[in-house]
Amino acid sequence: MSKERVAVIVPAAGRGERLGPGAPKALRELGGSPLLVHAVRTLVATPSVDVVVVAAPPGPGGVAEVQRLLADLPGDTRVVAGGATRQESVALALAALPEDCAVVLVHDAARALTPVDLVEAVIAAVRGGAGAVVPVLPVADTVKAVEGDLVTATVDRSSLRAVQTPQGFARDLLAKAHAAADPDAPATDDAGLVEALGVPVRTVPGHAEAFKITTPFDLVLAEAVLRRRR
Repeated sequence: MSKERVAVIVPAAGRGERLGPGAPKALRELGGSPLLVHAVRTLVATPSVDVVVVAAPPGPGGVAEVQRLLADLPGDTRVVAGGATRQESVALALAALPEDCAVVLVHDAARALTPVDLVEAVIAAVRGGAGAVVPVLPVADTVKAVEGDLVTATVDRSSLRAVQTPQGFARDLLAKAHAAADPDAPATDDAGLVEALGVPVRTVPGHAEAFKITTPFDLVLAEAVLRRRR
């Protein structure tokens, strides 16, 4: 692919129960700003990104609240109402993308500290001809299969990778994958929908700071990373 325009979808409608009660996860604060603002700030600062579409929490005020939060950011940012699941939110945002965006990334707002260089690496891989691309990191921990409270096997981790976002796609392929998806058996990521079509998914090296902020401990870690950056 050459220099097709690039859109990034940010599903931000999830509740994030593991962070405890309160606002939707993407709107929890980190260093005085919501996770979503940190994530979108990085995306609009990425030279190859042309437009960012955020799927806001559904319900009264969700879209307006996200629009207010993003109002001061530069670049072309748009907000649509998300759905009941991450998969539905991505599909709704995908339908709202400008027609001329042939490369689409999907990025978790909870990966709020993802570096610009990782976003660019994913875009470059799609522009280089890959239909689907995911950033990955080696698995450091020993992994065991367990049934009940009994270990049944130790898994060979040499071929295992932890997957991050942004995940990048040729737009037509991502649209096809979502059209074929089973709404009653949602995939945990968009690459999984592409895999279900039998299409190969390529990898690029991930980054330690692209970790997902899911628990209160993750927020503490993210605060430390943010302080170091400042």
